[in-house]
Amino acid sequence: MSRAMTYKHRAARTIWLKRTLSTTMTIAKQRILIVGAGAAGMSCATGLAQHPEQFDVTLVEAKDYCGGQMFSIPLSSDKFGASWMNQGVQGASYIYHHTFKLFRDLGHNVYPVDLQVSFGKGDSFWTNVFPSSLVSRHAKEIRRFNWALKIFHWLGLCFAMVPIKTSLKLFLFSDEFINTMIYPSLALFLGTGNATPELPTIIMERLYTSPTYGMWYPVDKQMLTSNLPPMVVFPEATAVYTDWQHRLEKQGVHVRLSTEVLRVMERSKLAVKVELLQKSGEPLVEEYDQIVLCVLADTALKILGDKSRWIERKVLGATKWSDDVTVTHNDSRYMKKWYEMEFCESLAVRDLHGRDESNRVAEAKDVFKPMYLIKQVPSNPRLLEMSFDCSAFQHQLPKNTPLDRHVFQTIFLNDKDSHTWSKNEIDPVHVIREDWWHQLCHGWTHYMFVVPFMWLLNGKQRTTFAGSWTLVNAHEVAVISGLAAAYSLGADYIQGTPYDAADQSQNSWAPLCFRLYLLLSHMIWFKRGRTANVY
Repeated sequence: MSRAMTYKHRAARTIWLKRTLSTTMTIAKQRILIVGAGAAGMSCATGLAQHPEQFDVTLVEAKDYCGGQMFSIPLSSDKFGASWMNQGVQGASYIYHHTFKLFRDLGHNVYPVDLQVSFGKGDSFWTNVFPSSLVSRHAKEIRRFNWALKIFHWLGLCFAMVPIKTSLKLFLFSDEFINTMIYPSLALFLGTGNATPELPTIIMERLYTSPTYGMWYPVDKQMLTSNLPPMVVFPEATAVYTDWQHRLEKQGVHVRLSTEVLRVMERSKLAVKVELLQKSGEPLVEEYDQIVLCVLADTALKILGDKSRWIERKVLGATKWSDDVTVTHNDSRYMKKWYEMEFCESLAVRDLHGRDESNRVAEAKDVFKPMYLIKQVPSNPRLLEMSFDCSAFQHQLPKNTPLDRHVFQTIFLNDKDSHTWSKNEIDPVHVIREDWWHQLCHGWTHYMFVVPFMWLLNGKQRTTFAGSWTLVNAHEVAVISGLAAAYSLGADYIQGTPYDAADQSQNSWAPLCFRLYLLLSHMIWFKRGRTANVY
């Protein structure tokens, strides 16, 4: 009898313990504050939202929309053939697997495009569509550049942090070759603008030699680059991020727009206390268990204020920024003045030092429609101006329309160089809107003093950092950084999928990128069992 009673007591105690633990776990949900609803913040919230039993997530954004630098702007459909176009982030390469996964789960697809570029004007013009006189003129340097890339690859550690302005001069390349061919080809994809000369040599080498993410791979030994990099164009950005916001809200995430985090008031062993300001209301003081700062590094440092640690001030303070302005317009006169917008027979070369280019030139007469364009500033050829023919690039805008009905975007880089801008030459009648950007400068110092030390910041004093600035300015990096922040807090990893979901050979790329980023920025080793099967 007593033994039976003992069993009953044990059973009752077990049930009581399970109920108590369940109740305790419910009460002990971690309160997470995510600051910033760009790609990093939304991805972090998505990772944490998989575990509603563990996390109570609040996502705040100072603007009145989600998406950060990726959003859509309205257009006149009667004039341009579409009622919207994407601003900021317009497209990407095929390796943005995590971005593709998240977009697909929201019911949005990306659209393939083969990229055409137009660099320079007149004698300094070249393109990846057909050889020009500039390419022919620098034939010897192009061959030497191909050899130099092999040296950079073999001696990767030696050249890793050497700025490309130094490494290229070591191999005695001319200023014209460097300024008109190399710098524009790198600035285009990395968005580095006038900071391009400060890029580490290893990034240049990878863009030309990597079969996976080298946009100019393989190097054409006579033309430098003759491939049309396969890219994708994003769907309507505002629709994507609005759907993403609604999905998160259905999953229990508290999304609060027009809400600014003014400062961190306290970071103790028990909680993080912050002061917030909503657009219409008095400042609020709230407490959370963890804070994830998915904002720019200088903004994060401002929020931390006098509660920042010395290492945070050193690392975050080492980032460098420029203020650029994008003018969206349809001034075809301006574009024709400064860029080669259409095929010009006098600039084409049919015989490239013994290689017959007649077929390529003949085809270019019909197909040359450049999407990305760069010019050198006349007063200083090392300074660049970047433009986009959005009508040629974005999928929703009609093709084969007259040039005066195209929508263009021209980016004037670094307001410190504003005295060199030709912005005032764009006819105000044709200006659709202007947008200012606070952009990261990807100098070698960023990879020497910021990127290697992020692991010393993440997870300390209940604070985690995420954003593309933690590595390189790209939407995919922002997404990975947000997922990594969620993973470091205990969430499962959401694995990306290739552009062609049926292509199993690419399935290992996304986990590899995530593991490397996680190790680099958080010093955390990825565990294979912690992968989510669904969104």
